[in-house]
Amino acid sequence: MVVSLGWVSVFGFVEPWIAVAFGVLIALGEVARTALPGERDQAPLGAAGALAYALLGSLAGERTHHGVAQVVLVWSIAALVGAVPSLVRGRRPNADSAARRVLAVGFAALLFQPLYNRGVLLRHGLEHGPGYAAYIAACAGLSAGVDVCLAALLSETPLRRALCDETTALLRIGSAVAATGVVISIAAGEIGLWALPLFSVPLLLTQAGFRRYAAIRATQRQTIASLARATEVAGYTLPGHAQRVATIARGVGRELGLSDQELLLLEYAALMHDIGQLSLVDPIPGGATALLCPEEQRRIGRLGSEVIRRTGVPPEVAEIVARAAEPYRGADGASDGGPPLAARIVRVANAYDDLACDDPGPARREEVLAQLRAGTEREYEPRVVEALARVCPRISG
Repeated sequence: MVVSLGWVSVFGFVEPWIAVAFGVLIALGEVARTALPGERDQAPLGAAGALAYALLGSLAGERTHHGVAQVVLVWSIAALVGAVPSLVRGRRPNADSAARRVLAVGFAALLFQPLYNRGVLLRHGLEHGPGYAAYIAACAGLSAGVDVCLAALLSETPLRRALCDETTALLRIGSAVAATGVVISIAAGEIGLWALPLFSVPLLLTQAGFRRYAAIRATQRQTIASLARATEVAGYTLPGHAQRVATIARGVGRELGLSDQELLLLEYAALMHDIGQLSLVDPIPGGATALLCPEEQRRIGRLGSEVIRRTGVPPEVAEIVARAAEPYRGADGASDGGPPLAARIVRVANAYDDLACDDPGPARREEVLAQLRAGTEREYEPRVVEALARVCPRISG
């Protein structure tokens, strides 16, 4: 951004009205960004506008002359303007996400602008017709690939899993963003700036549906959080226990390479794993189910599962809660056919918080981890316990 500002300051800002039009579209897209619970923000309209400006050649039959530096500068200024409402509402901007998008948009501009402005595309017959559309689409595809790789590198999830998750996300909203950016840039060459509002409508409709879906997911998350707090309000569990277990479980799940959807179900199950305690006549001291006999743990898990099945939460959550009361290995010592990985994670995370919540210090942490390792013969999966040992210092820090 600094280099782009210096470059534009030296060589001049060209075609300001075109830049303003695309800047307004990008800023509006940033204002209207949407996020699903537990996932990163999405600004499809802003991203499409930035990509279209990066790949803009001619406008209403006239050649444009803006370059890579101006593309980066316009995107940066528009994104900063679009972030103001979020800052006023107290939401902190995600610097990693912003940096990643600057690099992706700049990469698309770098593939297209120098070749277009120097006439290289014209000399090779790629400035008109199907070849021009194919080249722009290729630039958009490569830019999307850069975005996926950067997002995977910035993720806390293991790289292979992160690449799969980011590629899956790209095939959803990302494909619509890339297609809209390409269409706007091509259409602007024929009809001018009218292409911006005209071809943004399909993406706006898509985003409206995405926002409704996000609202439903947010309501579901609030319902789950309220149910999770019921055991604390009633005095069955210690304050903050459900949230601590959910934080630990999510960290362990990331360490073990679970997908975003699997992490969401894991978090829901961790928040609601103690709901079955509401059926008890007398609360367990400290709410520590890890200290109960196996039969009582399974009974509480089954009761909690029955409650969850009546709340509209995905049925997988109820299954995780029910199976989290089961040991890693059966009575015959076999782990095959045991509880699913998510249930094993919840079991370990719950046991850790039950045993360590009174003293979060490093000494107590190591002592509890030693206890859990001692239980890996049957109760806890060794792989989950070792992932917890790696995650705990980061969570505590």
